[in-house]
Amino acid sequence: MRRIYLDDAGSAPVLRQVAEALRDLPQANPSSLHAEGRAARSALDAARDTAAAAIGAQRSEITFTSSGTEAVNLALFGAARRLPKSRRIVTWAAEHQAVLGAVRHLESDGHAVDIASVDEAARADADSIPRDAGLVSIGLANNEVGSVQPVAEVIARAHELGALVHVDACAGPRWMVLPHGADLVSFSGHKLGADRGGMLFVKDGVRLEPLLYGGPQEWGRRAGHEDVGAAVATAAALEVCARERESRAGIAGGQADSLRELLQALGGRLTGSASRLPNFATCTFADRRGEDLLLALDMAGVATSSGSACASGSLDPSHVLLAMGLSLDEAFGSLRLTTGYDTTDDEITRARAIILSVLTRAGARA
Repeated sequence: MRRIYLDDAGSAPVLRQVAEALRDLPQANPSSLHAEGRAARSALDAARDTAAAAIGAQRSEITFTSSGTEAVNLALFGAARRLPKSRRIVTWAAEHQAVLGAVRHLESDGHAVDIASVDEAARADADSIPRDAGLVSIGLANNEVGSVQPVAEVIARAHELGALVHVDACAGPRWMVLPHGADLVSFSGHKLGADRGGMLFVKDGVRLEPLLYGGPQEWGRRAGHEDVGAAVATAAALEVCARERESRAGIAGGQADSLRELLQALGGRLTGSASRLPNFATCTFADRRGEDLLLALDMAGVATSSGSACASGSLDPSHVLLAMGLSLDEAFGSLRLTTGYDTTDDEITRARAIILSVLTRAGARA
């Protein structure tokens, strides 16, 4: 029987529209002047226009990158290196490791850094932003528990203090509209159903120091031969999100509600905020290892996660759950189930039966 994929937050399956957009894509350097190069340039320009329209931006505000991590690093290093070191860089303790890693490296370079605490749902507080902030980084939603962040409030507070705002939108754009007003917004192609690539929105007038030096590609923000396929795939996925997110969110919400109900009945402690991404069903079991449950479910035909895929090789507990105030046992016992655009109600019904069987055998309370 077909496996059931409940790890959309780890990586979204490739959308049919993306596969169609990549068909017959020109294979040439878009900087070349021959016919093949001009065709590749045309495809790249069209992708930029598509991506800009999907997020309500200008084409000059779109920079394609290799990944969401690169987009995050370009935003943070690029903006911070133009700041006086007396202006603080501010983020929160439950942000993605791409953000925290960049910020900690900037601190080692002599920048003043604040990593503020979060509440029990992993939500940030705009009032944590100090008056000397120069750059603030906030996630659109938490990638491990799905809690939607108070992005509009953070933007308003930061701009009131004269600080730039970076929004890490690698998690969330499939399910919710981006708030207006951010100066920098990073996207990850594989989280959108593109399988590859990334993108950074840079508001007109915001200047960045590049991470890569060389040619003038991507408005001088990112030197190097552009990956036309990744750009086309990311733009096509964003276009689908803009068109279908509302209807898809309604379906995903009902499916995730059914999974959360079962997890709670089996003794799981639900995690995250009531204001969460609609496709998230997350919990912890203080007396069970999340990794053990994940592997048992995988053998039974259900793909899930015990947290961020970026930390799957680490033996450390989830930094997100610890920041939320959970115990070490609870942090090690996390389970994350996330539905996607193609998840069917029949798959949810089968998944519930498998989860009930596996977790009952594993000793979870029935």
